[in-house]
Amino acid sequence: MATYKKITKIIIPILIVLFLLAVFLFWPINTDGTLIKPNEKLAEGKAAFLAQKDTSTSQKKPNIIILLADDLGKYDISLYGGKDVPTPQIDSLAASGVTFTDGYVSASICSPSRAGLLTGRYQERFGHEYQPGDRYPKNNLEYYAFKYLINTNNWRLNNKINYPNEASIATQGLPQSEITFADLAKKQGYSTVIIGKWHLGHNKGFFPLDRGFDYHYGFYQAFSLYTPEDDNPDIINHHHKDFTDKMIWGNGRVGIGQIRRDTTIIHDKAYLTETFAGEAEAFIDKNKNKPFLLYVPFNAPHTPFQVRKKYYDRFPNVKDENKRVYYAMISALDDAIGRIRAKVKKEGLEENTLIIFASDNGGADYTFATTNAPLKGGKFSHFEGGINVPFALSWKGKIKPHTVYKTPVSSLDIFSTIASVTGSGLPKDRVYDGVDLIDVVNNNKEAHKDLYWRSGDAKAIRSGNWKLIISGKTHETWLYDLSKDKSETTDLASKNPEKVKELQTSLQNWEKGLIKPLWPNLTYYEFDFGKQKYFVDL
Repeated sequence: MATYKKITKIIIPILIVLFLLAVFLFWPINTDGTLIKPNEKLAEGKAAFLAQKDTSTSQKKPNIIILLADDLGKYDISLYGGKDVPTPQIDSLAASGVTFTDGYVSASICSPSRAGLLTGRYQERFGHEYQPGDRYPKNNLEYYAFKYLINTNNWRLNNKINYPNEASIATQGLPQSEITFADLAKKQGYSTVIIGKWHLGHNKGFFPLDRGFDYHYGFYQAFSLYTPEDDNPDIINHHHKDFTDKMIWGNGRVGIGQIRRDTTIIHDKAYLTETFAGEAEAFIDKNKNKPFLLYVPFNAPHTPFQVRKKYYDRFPNVKDENKRVYYAMISALDDAIGRIRAKVKKEGLEENTLIIFASDNGGADYTFATTNAPLKGGKFSHFEGGINVPFALSWKGKIKPHTVYKTPVSSLDIFSTIASVTGSGLPKDRVYDGVDLIDVVNNNKEAHKDLYWRSGDAKAIRSGNWKLIISGKTHETWLYDLSKDKSETTDLASKNPEKVKELQTSLQNWEKGLIKPLWPNLTYYEFDFGKQKYFVDL
């Protein structure tokens, strides 16, 4: 009996502790059910603008093709002197028109960058500052396991907050009050299509077909498999150790990562980069006798690393399989771009087709397949490696071949260029941040005196040749003279306090025109440059 009592005295407290621990771990995290509503004033302005009749006098409207790579670094291709991957098709596209030596994107990560691209407005103006969230921690166990037990590499979890619930998550996406370049073109009588990755919302009201596009082939998610992972001897699959890669392979083609033709799910094992090229060719063939806007946001060379053997075999001397698959994926992308351009030429549409090529942000150096060198940093960062991207434009008869434009341009300019060439005009109820690239290039004008970036507390400004970067969390500042130091190696902040103050003031003035992010960010990323630490919210 005495032994029983002793055991009971030991076990009961342990059971109580375990019970309380279980309650704590599985206790639901507080959620925020606030629904994100469109700006009513801008929504009314959008409706009124898009209802206007086409008053342009142009007899023959030009076709527009936007080719967007995903996580393609500037020096991953031969256009800018990269030695690893010959990209003759991209090089040829640029040679037939203009190469931008300082092409920038408005964000260093996928979804915000695309929000700026499609609207011609700094995405921070309408709250699309962070990646939309597919899911957030549901209880303490998920939160603390992610924070302390899972190796998340350089991804760090922010402090716990009231996370959006399912209803709130469903309202995350490109705000419905914003006008896309597809809206502009459709207003002018164009056939509009998106073939590829969307990543701007995956619920009713945010689908591509809700945002000005007549047709969509592709997927809604940030990623999808290029082909289902099976025992196909024609496909080389390369896995990475970081947790994001495991998540991508684990999810595969499910949910919002499934391939869709409009709303119909497609079960196709063909290699996606090639499929996108084929879909683009078919669209051009069907619409060659009327004006069209064709937006092809490839997912190459974003992870997961998958490629057909015929591309892999082009790089027999590359011993590192990680790099070999990456280079092969870029080579496949180059071929796909060549197919689309060849179709334009075959149909006799070159002189009436504007083609724009860019990447959504810099190379993902966390894959260790690219470094973005000689640029510093990569995807996520506001250093040049994250935001200075390959960018070219071609229009036979309108842009002189072999033109090189050496001052900064922005992906925000694509929208304004489309507005100009389609004759759609721009509404007066909102600020636009781009310029007409055709006018700028042909008249050798300065496109932008200043360019800005913000992701939470991480900010940057380029003004002339000066670049100021502010780290999130620590608020450290670095100043560079890009005319002498494109690799951002020498910090001049301490020697130029007045310039730092001037650029900080300019950033603050720009921020007065922005709004708070519409949804929270779950993580931030830590860059380690030796003595220099840099943090950016995602």
